[in-house]
Amino acid sequence: MFKKLKNIEKRYKELEEKLSDPDVVGNFGEYRKYAREHSGLRDIVETLRKCEKVSLQLREYEELLLENDEELKEIIKEEIPQLREEIGSLENRLRILLLPRDPNDGRNVILEIRAGTGGDEAGLFVADLFRMYTKYAEICGWKVDIMSSSPSGGMGGFKEIIMLVEGKGAYSRLKYESGVHRVQRVPVTETQGRIHTSAVTVAVLLEAEDVEVKIDTADLRIDVYHSSGHGGQSVNTTDSAVRITHIPTGLVVTCQDEKSQHKNRTKAMKVLRSRLLDSMTREQNAGISETRKNQVGSGDRSERIRTYNFPQGRVSDHRIDLTLYNLVDILNGNIQVLIDAMAFHYQTEAMKKVAA
Repeated sequence: MFKKLKNIEKRYKELEEKLSDPDVVGNFGEYRKYAREHSGLRDIVETLRKCEKVSLQLREYEELLLENDEELKEIIKEEIPQLREEIGSLENRLRILLLPRDPNDGRNVILEIRAGTGGDEAGLFVADLFRMYTKYAEICGWKVDIMSSSPSGGMGGFKEIIMLVEGKGAYSRLKYESGVHRVQRVPVTETQGRIHTSAVTVAVLLEAEDVEVKIDTADLRIDVYHSSGHGGQSVNTTDSAVRITHIPTGLVVTCQDEKSQHKNRTKAMKVLRSRLLDSMTREQNAGISETRKNQVGSGDRSERIRTYNFPQGRVSDHRIDLTLYNLVDILNGNIQVLIDAMAFHYQTEAMKKVAA
């Protein structure tokens, strides 16, 4: 591990030199490539340097124990266990950082939230999860753009809402959210106080870049129509809504949130491209190793991953048997504790595989 860390530190220094090279700075594509690699190594190098600094301090303290100053030795004896504990923690973090990384971790995502079983109550929970993820994005300093939405009923719920989340590390944190989210609560329309169970599905897709997915315009059928709101009433008098069908796969994407047909078409194409990339990726990953699956999770959208129980104020993640009693905080966007627990679980599993 030590040799590998030293090679990484050497590469990090080389990248620092390249990023200050005028020829590289003047070439946007090359500069962005080196900057991305440099950013990817920063955590490892900073942790290594901190570990080396603490290790040096420990050696100095151990040498001072050989001196005759008894008062100083008593102080040092109290400090040494803390330093050793810190070194152990830093070394463990380095092992985690050296695990094979998902190359997509730094990318933006398209988050699709859809109502499942439960009627209007499922639609209302789509709105709750949309609010939760939006607030979490605000906490992380990310930008959210609604790509498409389809309201349900007149209670403020959604059949579906699709959002683009832009920001550093968006995929690395949100990739564990794919799956079925179940809610247990008394619906506002329930007169007898009975608890209902509803379900919502969440899909986390990578935002596809143009170079990743080439779409032949001959493979598209594009329909335009009047946008509609609650109850199907027209919300404008122009054909601004867009429906794009990818004929070879049968994928259909609609967008009507913008007043401009051009903007709706652009957003719909972005969603279509991401769905096609997701389909391609799933086919390629069908035979990936168990180590890789343990590292990133299954991402299976049919898997029931979490239950939100309102009467008990409880949130349970079924993949790692984690139960928390802070439902209100979670729905207010404070989901980092869940994300950290999932990341730690898969990192631990990956380390076991590597060690074996």
